[in-house]
Amino acid sequence: MEALLASYEGKIHGFSKGQRLTATVIAKTPKALVLDIGGKSEGIVTEKAFVEARDYIKILKIGDKVNCAVLIPENSEGYVILSLREATQGATWDRLRNAKEKETPLSVVGRGSGPSGVTVEVEGLIGFIPFSQLGKEAMDNPQFLIGKSFRAKVIELEKSSNKVVLSEKAVSEAGEMKLAKEALSKVKEGEIYDGIVTTVANFGCFVRIDIKEGKGTIPVEGLVHISELSWSKVENVGDVVSEGDKVKVKVIGVRDGKLSFSFKAAQKDPWEEAGKKYASEARVSGKVTKVTDFGVFVQLEPGIEGLIHITNIPPGKKLSYGEEVNCYVQEIDPKAKKLSLGLVLTEKPVGYK
Repeated sequence: MEALLASYEGKIHGFSKGQRLTATVIAKTPKALVLDIGGKSEGIVTEKAFVEARDYIKILKIGDKVNCAVLIPENSEGYVILSLREATQGATWDRLRNAKEKETPLSVVGRGSGPSGVTVEVEGLIGFIPFSQLGKEAMDNPQFLIGKSFRAKVIELEKSSNKVVLSEKAVSEAGEMKLAKEALSKVKEGEIYDGIVTTVANFGCFVRIDIKEGKGTIPVEGLVHISELSWSKVENVGDVVSEGDKVKVKVIGVRDGKLSFSFKAAQKDPWEEAGKKYASEARVSGKVTKVTDFGVFVQLEPGIEGLIHITNIPPGKKLSYGEEVNCYVQEIDPKAKKLSLGLVLTEKPVGYK
């Protein structure tokens, strides 16, 4: 008995559900994977656990080390039932990372279409293709992709948040995108271009510019954020631009293959001449753009706003948003872009001495 116990020294272990182990592959069958887990019996991956890890199991060889978790500490046949889910997911992220680095297309299956793009299944995970990353043909009918298998490239990957973003356009329009990428390399920050508004959204608009390439031109698009549409504050993009408008844009950003444009940067900053136009004591008129507890903001022209402090508004006098008012300049600081205004009174307020 002592000899028998000695032969099992260090091998008799009790396992618990959820316990993580490192095991060695000792056998493979069409329906199961047998692992040495250093205990009194082998571990086995079978049934549903085998099916979900099938692709991963295919690449395993006898003697390979794998990470696994205990599903059932011991079944009726004395085996420890194991799961390779964690190892499978780790291998999946490795494959996705490798595909992204090498720009290798992957097979995906369309699962659903939402307001901003298409969800897909890729390597057993859920990925997302924004509408901006669909080719022209797919964009005409995104619903056609649902349930279909097609090719896409990984463009963004973040394991910690299970984020997988892909591009169908990078496969279906690879030739055009290669030309666009080459054209983008010629675009420099600070340059001004003539462009055409292609899309209007609540956060801004997209503008297409043409880059000279050989004897022809290559169209590329960039975003004008709502904050870059005008020197004045914009509440609704549609009030400023419409699709098809011809515009001038200045390049304010070139990053990761994306262009950022500005309308206002392509125009002269109105504050550059404000010191000459709005001298102290000058009479001016404008429109109320904001009413606060400490005063009222008045726009004299797009990009030039001044404040009538509450102490300069007579008691009982109420100014409303959109109201036209007559003012005079109290103080101006063009460098700091600050303008203090006083209210021109047409009659002596009640209570004033």
